[in-house]
Amino acid sequence: MIMWTVHSRRGVHMSQNPLPTDFPIASSPGAISGAQPKLLVRKLGDTYQSGPTDEEVYERYLICEDLAEQLAAYASRKMTANPWSVETAVSKVETGVLKKVDSGVWDFSAGEAAWTIKRTRQILTHLTAGEALAPLDSNSSTPAGDQRHEK
Repeated sequence: MIMWTVHSRRGVHMSQNPLPTDFPIASSPGAISGAQPKLLVRKLGDTYQSGPTDEEVYERYLICEDLAEQLAAYASRKMTANPWSVETAVSKVETGVLKKVDSGVWDFSAGEAAWTIKRTRQILTHLTAGEALAPLDSNSSTPAGDQRHEK
C-alpha cells in the first residue's frame, strides 16, 4: 500500500487511506516541437508538476474501485440468471468495458481498465464465495475493510 499526501490550503498531511500498490498511475506524456528538449509540466500553487497529483490518482482509484464493485454486482446477477462461471461472467464484462473504453464512451487508460477488470474478478470471486464485499489490500488476498476517502 502507498500512503498519499494531500496538499491543501492548510498544509500537507498524510491520508489514512491506502492506494493499492498495483493501481496504475498514468503519466501525461506530451511533445512540443523545437530543437531544445522540453518537459511538459503544469503549475499547481507555487510548484510545477508533471503527471497527476496524489489527489488526482486517488480520485481515479476511487472511480475504478466503484466501477469494479458495480460490475461485480452486475456479473453476480447475470451468474444467478444464467449458468455462467466466474470466468465467463468476467470475460463478458471485460468485453463490454473494453468496447466502451475503445469507443471513447468511458475515459479510462488501458492500465485503469485492466486494473478494474482484475479488481472485478477479485470482488466477484469473494462474492461467489460468500465473503463480504470489501476493498482488498493489494498485497494480500483478504479483505482489508472499507477505507474510503472522505472529503
